[in-house]
Amino acid sequence: MKALYIVTRYLPFIFLAMDIYLYFAPNVNPGKCRVLENIQSGLGTVLVIFSEYFFVSRTYVLWNKNRILLAAIACTSFIVIVATFGIVFVTDVPAAYATSTIPGITGCYQSPSSYQLFIPFLLLSLFEMGLLILTLIHAIQSWWENQSRLYVLLVNHNISYYACGFLFSVTNIITPLLLQDSYQTILNSVQFIMLAILATRMHLHLWQANRHPHGSTSLLVHIPMSDISFANPTE
Repeated sequence: MKALYIVTRYLPFIFLAMDIYLYFAPNVNPGKCRVLENIQSGLGTVLVIFSEYFFVSRTYVLWNKNRILLAAIACTSFIVIVATFGIVFVTDVPAAYATSTIPGITGCYQSPSSYQLFIPFLLLSLFEMGLLILTLIHAIQSWWENQSRLYVLLVNHNISYYACGFLFSVTNIITPLLLQDSYQTILNSVQFIMLAILATRMHLHLWQANRHPHGSTSLLVHIPMSDISFANPTE
């Protein structure tokens, strides 16, 4: 988990550098644009996968490590990932790229013909909504049974992350359909980076709360983050 945290925390810097180069690269052609865009899309997809893993594992823990739920989430995640890679790396064509119309800027910009790229965000928004509903259902069912500080923090983090991810995805669904491509590319990058920042900051906050509990009523157990479980005070 520590290695995943480090990669997720610092990969956004590489993604941002690639993003800047993509839009300001000199002497580009459609073929080079396709290669650069594929690299950037790959980095963005990896960022989202790593960020989502933190909260998928938390949802799994919230539901008392239910194997059926884990299998359902894993299958859904696999479908979303395969569909995303298929749309981004297979259905795209070099003709979908064009250089900027702004004088002095020669970077790569996707033309309106690449509107189908909103589909991965649609799939991600549905995935986020499903996980958000699962978190809310468990929170309502167990709220009076478990009110430890760590449990409340975990639920709040999950709800906040899934809500933010859902809103970002909906924005990226609407943007390519209504606005110019420049807005689309900026918002895509913002979502990838913000999800990684939220995931790492919330993970660090939860880790700190687990190491430094406050109050005598705390029910926290000092164990690795990947193995967090909650005690039931009614037992």
